[in-house]
Amino acid sequence: MLAIGNPVPAFDVKDHNDEIVSNVTLIGKKYILFFYGQDDTPTCSKQVFSANEILSTVESKGYLLYGVSPDSVKKHQKFIAKYDLKLKLLSDPEKKMMYDFEAYGPKIFMGKEVTGVYRKAYFIDETGIIEHIITDVVSADQGKLILSFLI
Repeated sequence: MLAIGNPVPAFDVKDHNDEIVSNVTLIGKKYILFFYGQDDTPTCSKQVFSANEILSTVESKGYLLYGVSPDSVKKHQKFIAKYDLKLKLLSDPEKKMMYDFEAYGPKIFMGKEVTGVYRKAYFIDETGIIEHIITDVVSADQGKLILSFLI
C-alpha cells in the first residue's frame, strides 16, 4: 500500500502533447498527480475543471499538476481544446499507472460492484517521494482539496 514517505511508483506515459512523462523525467520537480475516470463526462469534467481553476496557484507553490486517466492522447487533445484547459493530462490506456498508484480496481457504483477509477491525488517531492495523498475525492472539490494541502 502506498503511503507518505514511499518512493513514487515507476511510470512512463504520454501527455496530451504526445511527449513522454515519467517518474525519471520529473526528478528535480515537485508535482501532483490526480486520477479521474474519463474526459468529457459530467462528473469527471467537474473534477478536471476544478483542478484547472487552481493551476496558477499550484504553479506559484512550485508544483506541476497532471490529471491522469485511461483516455488516449488524441481524446485528451480534443478535451483540452474544447474547454481551453491549461493543465496537463496524462494518458494511461493500459491502466498500469492507475493500478500502480492504487487508483483503479473494484468498487461499488450505484449498488453494483464494478471496476473503475478511484479519485485520488498524490503530491510528490523533487526527489520522487510521496509527501501527501488525498483519497476519496469528491469531483467538484478536487481543486479545493489540493489547495488545502498547499496553503
